[in-house]
Amino acid sequence: MNKQSLEIIINGEKYSLAVEPNRTLLEMLRDDLELTGAKEGCGEGVCGSCTVLMDGKPVRSCLTLALEASGSHVTTVEGLAQHGELDPLQQSFIDHGAVQCGFCTSGMLMGAKGLLLENPHAGAKEIRNSLSGHICRCTGYTKIVEAVESVVESSKEKR
Repeated sequence: MNKQSLEIIINGEKYSLAVEPNRTLLEMLRDDLELTGAKEGCGEGVCGSCTVLMDGKPVRSCLTLALEASGSHVTTVEGLAQHGELDPLQQSFIDHGAVQCGFCTSGMLMGAKGLLLENPHAGAKEIRNSLSGHICRCTGYTKIVEAVESVVESSKEKR
């Protein structure tokens, strides 16, 4: 298959790549760029483990062709930490014990980050709705929702 060129910014870094037209964003991230935070859980866009942000919006990278992301800004879980400091969501997941086996964690974090970029004052119902497409088999979701709520509350206190 003939490769096609794409230019993309991932975690603030510009890449010029040649990819097969049928290559998914997830395959490109994991296999070509060794950004392995996003996981392939179901390969059907159902579990949320592969979620990344594309232009600030959560997308399932297992269903998104790499070429569809050409010209976009993509953020993976590896791009959340800045200047050696964890993103408040990452720290909150740790503080609230919202990480069990870790397989779904990157997708949960990216889904929550997308929500908070859109609505920094999201309530518990909005958080649950936003994360309802993410499957976690370990935690029962309570600690995950509490971790996201804690970030919302912290941002309110800083104002």
